[in-house]
Formats: sequence, structure tokens, C-alpha cells
Amino acid sequence: MRWKADHPGSKPGRSYAELVGGPLDGLLLDITGRRPEEIDDGVSLATELGQFGPGGRALYDPRPGDPARWDWGGDSP
Repeated sequence: MRWKADHPGSKPGRSYAELVGGPLDGLLLDITGRRPEEIDDGVSLATELGQFGPGGRALYDPRPGDPARWDWGGDSP
């Protein structure tokens, strides 16, 4: 899950997942040091850019077969 060092915002020695789709499309999520059980079910990330505006969250899940990319699953309040 190492991201290419030339990707803007990435730092050597860190592990990232690229967020695909939704309000955070193209951003990197730093998953360095997280155990698989912490991320297998995906994440809920605070954002003002989603359907619910300030206080809303964007939901992303690891893509089956490509854990370096996480797909948007929708927004929640």
C-alpha cells in the first residue's frame, strides 16, 4: 500500500490509500501503522464538502483486490 513518492502530499516511509469518488476524490488517506481490523470496514471522514455540509461525513471502503484505492460509499450526517 505504499504510494509513489512523487504523488503530491505523500511522504517517504508512509502508507496511503487514495480516496476515489465522492467529495474527497483524489486525496490520500494516511493509513500508516493502522491494523487491518481498524480499516477493513472502511472509514467515516469528516468533511464540509459532502451532501450534508458542515458536520457531515464521507464514507470510504477499501476496494476489493486493490487496497491502495478506497471507494466512496456515500455521505452521512
